[in-house]
Amino acid sequence: MFTGLVDDIGIIQQVTESQTGRELLIACRYTDLVLGESIAVNGACLTVRTCGTDAVGRGWFTTAAIVTTLDRTTIGAWQNGRRLNLERALRVGDRLGGHLVLGHVDTVVRVRHIAKRDDAWLIDLALPANISALMVAHGSITVDGVSLTVNALLDENGVQLSLIEYTLRHTTLGELVLGEAVHVEADVLAKHVERLLQSQLVAPRVVALTQAV
Repeated sequence: MFTGLVDDIGIIQQVTESQTGRELLIACRYTDLVLGESIAVNGACLTVRTCGTDAVGRGWFTTAAIVTTLDRTTIGAWQNGRRLNLERALRVGDRLGGHLVLGHVDTVVRVRHIAKRDDAWLIDLALPANISALMVAHGSITVDGVSLTVNALLDENGVQLSLIEYTLRHTTLGELVLGEAVHVEADVLAKHVERLLQSQLVAPRVVALTQAV
């Protein structure tokens, strides 16, 4: 589990294809990673396969994306030199400064509009209807691993995000361009509420049909 507060930007050093999936060697600032720990890479929860430090003491780790992960993310298109938002898993007792993030990418969408307004950058995304239904104004959304607030709900299942200067400097979101694909994860609490409501709506219908028979 994560918070969506990015604490490092990693850089892909090598990409290889193997029986374990699409393997990535990522340089980072972490020097105390352990094998098997989870790390959010642009919002996708991946497992550390190997790790260590280089000759100058900078950390690195390898991870692999299997076919199901490749189907649901943009990882299949990542190449050497790409910058990635990183976050290590939440520890009990840590401050929850963002919101609860699972690292499970719900959808990949493209940036449809970027505009500057005073001291903020406004970014519009068009979401699938099932994900848009989970959005509320000023609620939470995760984009490429970054916990953000929904600034406004737009027509046609769109949402608008407002990025502050700190976010632009400390994540890769400041590098977004029109049409770029991003990972989106909806608020897990909204997903659970939707699931519970669906069961409540279906149950009365089942009872009614049974009684009619």
